[in-house]
Amino acid sequence: MALAAPVVRFRAPRISWSLVAAAIAVQILYPLMPEPWRTSVTVTSVIVFFMAAVADVARLHGVARAILLIVIAGGGGLVAEAVGVATGFPFGPYAYTGTLGPELLGVPLVVPLAWVMMAWPALVVARTLARRGAAVVLIAAFALTAWDVFLDPQMVAAGHWFWFDFEPGLPLIPGVPLTNYAGWLLVSVVMLGVLHAALPREDAPSGPAATLYLWVYFSSVMAHAVFFGLPGSAVTGGIIMGAVAIPFAVTLWRRRG
Repeated sequence: MALAAPVVRFRAPRISWSLVAAAIAVQILYPLMPEPWRTSVTVTSVIVFFMAAVADVARLHGVARAILLIVIAGGGGLVAEAVGVATGFPFGPYAYTGTLGPELLGVPLVVPLAWVMMAWPALVVARTLARRGAAVVLIAAFALTAWDVFLDPQMVAAGHWFWFDFEPGLPLIPGVPLTNYAGWLLVSVVMLGVLHAALPREDAPSGPAATLYLWVYFSSVMAHAVFFGLPGSAVTGGIIMGAVAIPFAVTLWRRRG
């Protein structure tokens, strides 16, 4: 009789929560830092956020599946971005400006980490809001893409990348074409579909992942409106990402009762 392979987990929740707290602290620092330091803080923020997401999956599902998260979301994100930079598909023609550190295949190494850091929280959101497989994947893909309504305007304004053709775009958000969001949806459906199949469903939503997603939503609305001078993305992003973040928050609140 074959024995199942052991699942190695980080059993201490404090590891995940400590990394969540660190990720939030670094993001709070970003708008408070002088302009020349902000790029370094951006990269640090992504790395710590990435570590928080990976540690949370390791805690729940074991180290092997945490590695799967990195391979699926990080590897998938790298391939999609490399193809995008080289061909313009599926996001539209764009280019990085070389400000985000070392690159692989024309893509800053920090970018695949960003796909990982939000793919897991997006999946937790979707698994909380839906039960059926197809619905979970579609909601997760939307939850991940909706975050980019904040990410891209901020990174374009900071000079980290740009589009060669950015019309038409979303209301109140100049500089980012609709093709970008269509590309994100396409990549996210594939990525989250594979991730949903690879990771077992949890009995209850992960607290660290839920905190990360809701923090990103509420802090992004405030930061774009108050600190970054991007009121358009604060409004548009607040509405689009809020379409999943707010029902998710309400669902979590109701389950507490």
